[in-house]
Amino acid sequence: MNTTDLATLHCQPRKGREHALDAAQMTDLLRQLPGWQLRDDGTAIIKDFKFADFHHTLGFINAVGFMANHEDHHPDIEAGYGHCQLLWSTHDVGGLSLNDFICAARVEALLAR
Repeated sequence: MNTTDLATLHCQPRKGREHALDAAQMTDLLRQLPGWQLRDDGTAIIKDFKFADFHHTLGFINAVGFMANHEDHHPDIEAGYGHCQLLWSTHDVGGLSLNDFICAARVEALLAR
């Protein structure tokens, strides 16, 4: 599965440890997402984004927010002038689920436009 394939999928309700990805699945999916990193404790994926100014940063945050609401899966966001960090995890599974990688791929598709 590549980034384009992931970006065409939609998030599904995932609750319980049975929906948590194992290390091999996370590694395989992470290969499809350039610049995304696994948090040290393995419970989230993170990427920092750089922009020319706050206006562009805010536009990016709004686009991510629109997509996240549509998918009903929301990231942790940290932002400032010219930068934004997204962190995806699935609290209901206690780690990472396919939803996190779907949303990260959708973010990459937003930037590719």
